[in-house]
Amino acid sequence: MDDRKKILAVDDEPQILRVLRQILNAHGYAVQAAQDGASALEVFKKWSPDLVLTDLQMPEMDGLRLCKELRAVSDVPIVILSVRSEEEKIVEALDTGADDYITKPFGTNELLARLRSAFRRAPAKETSLIDSGPFRIDITAHTAKMNSKDVRLTPKEFDLLVCFLRNPDRVLTHSFLLQKVWGSYYAGQFEALRVLVGSLRKKIEADPSNPQFIQTEPWIGYRFVSI
Repeated sequence: MDDRKKILAVDDEPQILRVLRQILNAHGYAVQAAQDGASALEVFKKWSPDLVLTDLQMPEMDGLRLCKELRAVSDVPIVILSVRSEEEKIVEALDTGADDYITKPFGTNELLARLRSAFRRAPAKETSLIDSGPFRIDITAHTAKMNSKDVRLTPKEFDLLVCFLRNPDRVLTHSFLLQKVWGSYYAGQFEALRVLVGSLRKKIEADPSNPQFIQTEPWIGYRFVSI
């Protein structure tokens, strides 16, 4: 019985698909391929992959529409393949439900690391206690500890940290974080978010200028790195 994790690779460039097959097969994954979103949906229904790795720009049905279709029926991890000039589409895909992205051209190690991160990520249960690495958060008591020491946070800093800890190793867009911390009224208020992230870094990072936990994803948002 084949117990390998199954990855559906979607890209309209045959050369990219060949490279992905070679890399993923060589590292113990089972792979099936599709060259557009519509074909990918058919494969998804029949094969039930453990992860979908998809390009954004494709004929028939693009990667953004594919993300929307998949999220309507499944919480399967989705990793986007993109080029750096597609920031707006990347943000839209992440807001739609994609878990992460990787830009072309990509290295084997980076690709495999992104996939491992997506596989081990699971939605955090909405509990009043969060234990993650050095952090212990009591939402009911509104207290935060780091390495067993109290961390004094403002209400918004506390909400932001909770959001990060509930979504470890995942790219969180600016709009997602603004919605979670302030609500829809603050959509587009990126400067407020930047200031809040800066103040939180000062309280939890050993070196705020070289953060260990809150990593910036340029033009996209932030990623909270779990340890």
